[in-house]
Parts: sequence; C-alpha cells; structure tokens
Amino acid sequence: MASDKRIGVSAAEQAEIAALRAEAHETRRATVPALEEILYRPIPVLDHGFVRVVDYLGDDGAIVQAARVSYGKGTKTVSSDRGLIRYLMRHRHTTPFEMCEIKLHVKLPILVARQWIRHRTANVNEYSARYSILDHEFYLPAPEHLAPQSAANRQGREGEIPEAEKREMRDQIAELSDRAYQLYETLLNETLAGEVVDDRRTGLARELARMVLPTNTYTQWYWKVDLHNLFHFLSLRADAHAQYEIRAYAEAICGIVEKWVPAAWGAFADYRLGGADFSKPALGVLRGLIDETRLADEAYLEGLREKSGLSAREFREFLAALKGG
Repeated sequence: MASDKRIGVSAAEQAEIAALRAEAHETRRATVPALEEILYRPIPVLDHGFVRVVDYLGDDGAIVQAARVSYGKGTKTVSSDRGLIRYLMRHRHTTPFEMCEIKLHVKLPILVARQWIRHRTANVNEYSARYSILDHEFYLPAPEHLAPQSAANRQGREGEIPEAEKREMRDQIAELSDRAYQLYETLLNETLAGEVVDDRRTGLARELARMVLPTNTYTQWYWKVDLHNLFHFLSLRADAHAQYEIRAYAEAICGIVEKWVPAAWGAFADYRLGGADFSKPALGVLRGLIDETRLADEAYLEGLREKSGLSAREFREFLAALKGG
C-alpha cells in the first residue's frame, strides 16, 4: 500500500494498518460485516486528516436486546426490530442506544479538536506534545471554504472573497505555519526526525516549545463514545449550521454509523437529522392550518400514510400529536 500523505498516513503507518487488517479473530459476539470491511482503514477528511474505526461493541440487535432485556439477539424479524428501534428513537428512550460503543482514531486540526472536546460524554486520549514532537502538518483551507465573517451570525462565515485575495490569504497562512514550525524546531533544537538543529545550543522542553504552534496544527486522538451520545454529537456537528471543518468529520462519521447500525441510523436520520421539533405555540399555529374535514376522511388519511412510508403506529401517534390528543 503506497504512502498517501493527503490523509497524513506514512508508509510505515499504512503497513501497520495493513498488518492489522490481515489478522482475523474468532468470536461469539455480534459483528457487523460492513463495518469489519472498513475496520482500521483511514477515511480522509480535510487535507491531512482522517477518521478510522479501531474497535466497536454491539449492533442493531444489541439495542433491541437491551430494550427487551432478552437473552437472544432480538426478535425473529428485521422489521419488528426496526419498528422497536424507531419507537425508542421517537420517544427518546435513550439507554438502549448506550449499549453500543465505538472507538475512533481521529487526526484533526487543533482548532477542530477544541470544538469537538466540548462534547464531554466520551473517553478521549490525545497525542501528547509534552512527550512527542508534533508532525509538520497544518490545515490549509481550500479556496472555496474561505469566506468573510457573516453579518447575521457572529460565529459563522458567509459571502465571497475575490480569488486574488483568497490566494494571498492561503499563502500567508501557509507561510506563517511554516515559520511557526521552524521556530518550534529551533526552540526544541531538534527536528521531527531526531536531528539536532544546532549542537551549540540547549533545546527547550517540548511542553513549552509547542506554545508557538498555531491552531491549524494537526493533532490526533482516540475517541470512544456510546451510540446515544454519538447521535447527539452528530445532530449538532452534521447540521448545516455547524462549522465546515468539524462538519466534514461529522459527515465521515455518519457514513461509518450507517454501516454499523443501519436501523438505528435510519431512525436517527428520520427523527433527528431530517426531523423537526415544534414549540407549543408553533404547534398551535400548525393545528390552525389544518383542514378539519380532511382529518375525518379515513381514505384520505390512509393515502397520506402510505405515501409517507410511516407505519400504522407511527401515523396514529403523529395524528394524535397534531390533534392535541
């Protein structure tokens, strides 16, 4: 496997990944073939970053098993398992989703890591810059992601910047990042390869020298989280209003979760990512827009249900909420 610097994985690291993927282990616990297929494999994100699955526990059946506190893998049919998972998601019964866990290895810019770490319901172990020297890798935004400060959103970007100005900005960011790293090596009096910069000088401790590096420097961590809290992370970070850089990681993780727990993912996509919550006043407005005669027309309602794809139970619950019953 050739080295792919675009995802920040060296030839030696790729050889290690290939060796891990070549191993096979017998187990009695549930496994997911689609997730096994991408296990350990880096999924590129941004210019040098990646996400890769290191380990996982549970599957859709584990959610059903926990909800029913059963001894088996769930029920005899996929459709009934799917229906129960959708019921749990719809009614916010969260603990069965906590029975599934996943461990990810993530390489990301420090500026993204500082947003990400706000999600405190996970276990994190980050690369130590007190112990090791950070790689000479920086996040450099693609031109299409350079935009001015939004006038309506104090924490967002919106609008266009002339192409010539974009090129100048990118050049300035790249130049400053390189200069910062050169200073970092000078302060350490050591390069990433272990070479001494100047044998007449004493280097500064790594825990202090790192202070000169900008927040577009790449770091790495292991991040372990249960499915319930992962869904909360994704509901915020895969949202269109999230900062592009962290949203890129969230979208990569969405693809992983879809392979891992397809039934739970489908429920999450319908009820959280693609759904909407209404306040009591807003629901009152919505009820005022409804033609009451239509709600009494059984044939019309059944046609709507079939068109929507909702189960009979989901549709009854929807109508009850709409009518206020």
